[in-house]
Amino acid sequence: MKELYGVGILFFYFFKWPFIFGLPILYNTGLEQNIILDILWLYCLFLILKDFYTFYIRSQEKKKD
Repeated sequence: MKELYGVGILFFYFFKWPFIFGLPILYNTGLEQNIILDILWLYCLFLILKDFYTFYIRSQEKKKD
C-alpha cells in the first residue's frame, strides 16, 4: 500500500491542479460521468488537502522555534 501511495504522489504531483479544475469544466461542457475519473479527482483532492495540512503543520512548527 505504501508503494501505491508513493507512486500516486509522484504521478499526480504535476497533474493534480489541472485535473482538479479541468474535470468540472469538462463535465459542464458535456463529458459524461465516469467513475474512474471521479475517483482520480477525489484522489487529487486528497493530495491537495494533504499538502495544505503539511504546510500548516510546518508553519506552526516554525512559529514555535
